Amino acid sequence: MSSLEEPLGLGDLPKLSINRLERFSPNACRASADDRSTSNYKHHNGGNNQTIFHSSSHSWHMQGQYTDSSCNGVDMEFRALPRKVLWELPRFVKIVEVGPRDGLQNEKSTVPASVKIELIHKLVASGLSVVEATSFVSPKWVPQLADAKDVLQGIRHVPDVRFPVLTPNLRGFEAALAAGAKEVAVFASASESFSKSNLNCTIKESLVRYRDVVTSAKKHGIRIRGYVSCVVGCPVEGTIHPSKVAYVAKELYDMGCSEISLGDTIGVGTPGSVLAMLEAVMSFVPVDKLAVHFHDTYGQALANILVSLQLGINIVDSSVSGLGGCPYAKGATGNVATEDVVYMLHGLGIETNVDLNKLMDAGDYISKHLGRQSGSKTTTALRKLTT
Repeated sequence: MSSLEEPLGLGDLPKLSINRLERFSPNACRASADDRSTSNYKHHNGGNNQTIFHSSSHSWHMQGQYTDSSCNGVDMEFRALPRKVLWELPRFVKIVEVGPRDGLQNEKSTVPASVKIELIHKLVASGLSVVEATSFVSPKWVPQLADAKDVLQGIRHVPDVRFPVLTPNLRGFEAALAAGAKEVAVFASASESFSKSNLNCTIKESLVRYRDVVTSAKKHGIRIRGYVSCVVGCPVEGTIHPSKVAYVAKELYDMGCSEISLGDTIGVGTPGSVLAMLEAVMSFVPVDKLAVHFHDTYGQALANILVSLQLGINIVDSSVSGLGGCPYAKGATGNVATEDVVYMLHGLGIETNVDLNKLMDAGDYISKHLGRQSGSKTTTALRKLTT
């Protein structure tokens, strides 16, 4: 990676006062277990500052001033930042690339199987070890993925890479199995309205379907990933309560899904709402079994990922060049760009095993085919610097 492409690290950043650092201390947003049992709690932070959390609205209100006399007039070098803010971040983050499936499924013009196969090969060449390849759904509902069998055939000899495929029901699973799939994924929604519009069934009915899929997958030694959509908001219902997300995630985990991906399908989440949702889910599902999947409609995806990392999550879904969207949510944009996620993680000193240059090449490849500019801000910035 050249100097132009090297993410700014901690040593490259300016000084930050200890008063500002204190606002982001892990203890600044946490209270004791006894306090959490009440609907509202206060946490005193040093001097007269108070952080008050109202559980009904999941909003933080800062009151008072920081008056810790022991720190007055003292500037802290940024090298102290990991101890105050980043000390709990994982050393390695596994990126699950969803561009070939979630990213391309909503494209209006058909993307040839040969292009999808080449894209997957380029993504693998960048170092990505998990690439969601396609989906075995009815071509009537998702015509863009009617070539699922051909795509799997084109990547069958790629070693040491996981290629999960989406299977909405037992019929889809059987088709995936016949095509040589080694890993499948099922998806449920935390929103009743979204489940009915997207899956044509209730949440409970969808979970019954997936129990059959999981049972069959276990018999064939097939790994199963679970997705939960609308974990923060729904285009129909609005705000989704964290308890609903926790329920669906727990059901998928209990039935045998080895990994649960939590998706902010319409990209309305903020660090505050994501924190409340994740803490609810983590009460029932081990943190090492959780992944996060953020769309970037409101530009909050990277901030939401950082909060997730601070809670211990080390699996992040993303889409090359920011491909994707939600056909059931007007205005919802694509997934967070994998290039942007990698740039941020490398800037935090977190390993990904991904070569950013090669990843950008993959993004350029598919963007050129689609006839538009890359949706990655990192790619856009670095291309301007190097051309």
